[in-house]
Amino acid sequence: MTVVVTLLAGVVFGLALAAPPGPMNAVIAEESVVGGWRSGFRAGLGAMTADLIFLVLALVGVVAVVERVPAVRNGMVAVGGLLMLYFAYGAVQGVGESFRSSTAGGRGFTKAFALALTNPYQILFWLTVGVGLLAPGQVDVLSHVTDALAGLVVVETGHPALLVGLFAGILAWIVGFPAALSAAERRTEAVAPLVAALSAAVLALFGVYFLYDAATAVA
Repeated sequence: MTVVVTLLAGVVFGLALAAPPGPMNAVIAEESVVGGWRSGFRAGLGAMTADLIFLVLALVGVVAVVERVPAVRNGMVAVGGLLMLYFAYGAVQGVGESFRSSTAGGRGFTKAFALALTNPYQILFWLTVGVGLLAPGQVDVLSHVTDALAGLVVVETGHPALLVGLFAGILAWIVGFPAALSAAERRTEAVAPLVAALSAAVLALFGVYFLYDAATAVA
């Protein structure tokens, strides 16, 4: 029973990592409405591949170096900001594209992968929550609510089931989110330029914020 609970907890963590609005989902959204479900899914795979790399780096302790060496962290944030502004420009160009444009959607994996590797939010996740998930132990989730529920939901941290669930949750999102956006094609073509424009705005805002963050840290 504990393994099942741990697996489900991993799925929840995976969805919590993948679902919030941000630059990754902006890229997935743009790719989905311009290039179709496969393009959106490939973009999601790019972000998930970066998470797999962070997982390996966290296991061997390399991820912590980013936090201990400010110059490395600031450099990654600055590169991420520049990439987001560049991809925001590309998204603006895609505003006029229709669904499944023959010229769109080919670079989704590379775009999302490059952004994810320089995304401080994902790095921060693996430095904090990720490290906690990898450390062997137990978390009695409901014991903090009331003693009567103690032992009912126990999650085994460091257990393979938790990691399997984590990436299953991410996979569920990168399959379902592009599918939901692509389904809008059957309703209206107006959704494509709207989502592309919103994606450009999100990427531009995050890009400016990351560059500002890197500049103020250096100053």
